[in-house]
Amino acid sequence: MSRLLLAYRVLANVVGFLLVVLVFVAVPLRHLGDHPLLSQVVAPMHGYLYLVYVVVAFLLCRKEQVPLPRTFLVLGAGLIPFLTFVVERRLTRDVRSGTLFEAHAA
Repeated sequence: MSRLLLAYRVLANVVGFLLVVLVFVAVPLRHLGDHPLLSQVVAPMHGYLYLVYVVVAFLLCRKEQVPLPRTFLVLGAGLIPFLTFVVERRLTRDVRSGTLFEAHAA
């Protein structure tokens, strides 16, 4: 496995996990329970790591010649809860098998 693919996989899972924690735990605690500390910690972590994720994902997509619409899906996946996990698994599978250009890969 290339270092770039490994970095992408790690970042996708960390960013996805932080987003799920932020959306489903930290924000409700902040607004419903009046406990802002978790969101004050998790939100910046997700934000900074998402920026790194975008750079690494873009480099991987260019290296593997991922079609542009799919590249946008990969880059935006870190903004929708749980989508990073799905996109990461599919992109990793397709990069490893060389099936990036088949119809099911989108």
